[in-house]
Amino acid sequence: MTADLPTTLLFGRGLPFDIARRDRDGRLHRIRPGVYIRKDVWAGLRPWEQYRVRVLAVAHTWKAPVFCLESAAVLQGLPVFGEPTHIHVLSSDGRSWREGDVIVHGYADARELSDAGGLGATSVADTAVDLARALPPAFALAVADAAARILRADGVALDISERGRAQSNRRGVRQLDWVQARATADSESAGEAVSRAVIEWLGFEEPELQSEFSYEGATDRSDFYWRRLRIIGESDGYGKYDASDPQAMKAHFIREKKREDRLRRHEGGFARWDWSDTMRFEPLDLKLRDAGLAPVHPRQPWYLSTLAHNPRSFAKSKARSF
Repeated sequence: MTADLPTTLLFGRGLPFDIARRDRDGRLHRIRPGVYIRKDVWAGLRPWEQYRVRVLAVAHTWKAPVFCLESAAVLQGLPVFGEPTHIHVLSSDGRSWREGDVIVHGYADARELSDAGGLGATSVADTAVDLARALPPAFALAVADAAARILRADGVALDISERGRAQSNRRGVRQLDWVQARATADSESAGEAVSRAVIEWLGFEEPELQSEFSYEGATDRSDFYWRRLRIIGESDGYGKYDASDPQAMKAHFIREKKREDRLRRHEGGFARWDWSDTMRFEPLDLKLRDAGLAPVHPRQPWYLSTLAHNPRSFAKSKARSF
């Protein structure tokens, strides 16, 4: 196994006495039999980071597993929402079974395989199709967008609907069609993808993505733009700066404030929201209205209700993204 294991993972086979001593002292969190991590390190990980550690622990303790669904996604750079409850592995003999938190899937249709940092996984395209069938629709769209970005870099176009309908599994084919009709490689983050779905379900008109503006000697780009009303929308996400570096964080906010002020001076309206606003959707609705937008279609309450809970992740993960 060559995937980058966190340096803080501890393996009982190599350090049996040290592990036992630390475990007695309550300083270790057991990920699975024979694999531990310091409790303070584990507590500092975000839910999807904890999930990745769990996947890597299975990679270390199982013989040549091939990961699928969220377990492949977390290794491939596709978004993972919260901390998924299970580790997903592809069956080598077509049988489906379960061992603890590991589910082994015996799919009726073959899957393309790929290398994910030295570990076996279903291909990005097949991972996206499998998750697009199973996840709540906004999250399925975010996975499809991310897969489309990855594959576009290799000159490959992803058709979620066509690929899924070529399989014998008929589960979720309508959702595959819904996702394909909206998926785009131009969306740059999971937050943007989920926001786009919620904006539609709230009844607002479809925005343009990644529009560029040249004002005051600078070129800026927006997440969303409603050209008819000259309204800009921004979805704040994670990872835009290094939170462990106070200077970098301060510099980021100064740049962002100058950029926002510049755009406000020249455009008709500006709305900024975060992940929590999107998932609760009423705050996003209010911010879009305050910026000057008005719904042009009826709300879609059933779709909005799917934001309340991701049944594939632990409850604590409802309001967290990849």
